[in-house]
Amino acid sequence: MQAYCPPTEDPVVLHVDDQLLVVDKPSGLLSVPGRGADKQDCVISRLQRNWPEAMIAHRLDMSTSGLLVVARGEAVQREMYRLFRERAVDKRYVAAVAGLIADDAGEIDLPLICDWPNRPRQMVSHEMGKPSLTRFRVIARNPALDATVVELEPVTGRSHQLRVHLAALGHPILGDDLYAGAAANRAARLLLHAAEIAFPHPADGRPANFRCPAPFIALEKAAITL
Repeated sequence: MQAYCPPTEDPVVLHVDDQLLVVDKPSGLLSVPGRGADKQDCVISRLQRNWPEAMIAHRLDMSTSGLLVVARGEAVQREMYRLFRERAVDKRYVAAVAGLIADDAGEIDLPLICDWPNRPRQMVSHEMGKPSLTRFRVIARNPALDATVVELEPVTGRSHQLRVHLAALGHPILGDDLYAGAAANRAARLLLHAAEIAFPHPADGRPANFRCPAPFIALEKAAITL
């Protein structure tokens, strides 16, 4: 197993109020501590240097970058958990995937379950998997790179859902060392980024919406640079 080598760059704090922090998590950094003394460096441990009350409200895969909401205290954490549980949180991701997706938009409706002998891998199982739904929309195609940039909406929130669903579609996310096969070597990191999140603010229920562009994609007049 590859050693955990977290990036030196800290999460970028994009928003602070009395209830929440919203940060841009770099790829390669755990959201919460992992098992073992060598996996204690994470988003929460770094934020707690300045905000000791910081608690995770949801997670991103270590390899995924982007928007992460952090609660300031247990009461806010419970409220954010409720919002996620009741699907009151709207999330959008951006990914660069292998190949040219033919459809401009669509849904991937495939049940998922842990591939237990090969964990943390997940797999499609029509017999035992939990219902899992991802909506996608093509942003741009780059025939020269044989790649497509897509916006992804995970309607459900299964572990590795976006990564498994795109691989099952035949267009794995570039840089995905678990599911992309040869396409894993086409990028130095997983090209998946949490770009937008919206939810009723736990303080007053008013709409809160945060955006953060993907660092690995530049769109200029529909041209893509990966």
